[in-house]
Amino acid sequence: MPELVIKYKNKKTLEALLVFSRFFDFSVIQPKKAKSENAFQVNGVTLLAADKSVDIKELDAIFSGKNIDSRKLRENAWRRTM
Repeated sequence: MPELVIKYKNKKTLEALLVFSRFFDFSVIQPKKAKSENAFQVNGVTLLAADKSVDIKELDAIFSGKNIDSRKLRENAWRRTM
């Protein structure tokens, strides 16, 4: 079934969508708040907000100067071998 994500600012918009859903045969699914403030659920999957305190400086030496772009990565690393 196709899905559509609608972002809205006004709570009245949500109320209108709920009313329309009864007449036009679609469902409105709101993300559930998880236990943490930084987490929420979408389609049963818990998503966590990024942690800015993580130090990734050690990874800089691994990837610096390699001239890797996403296209090369897809072509080389994700290639299936049969």
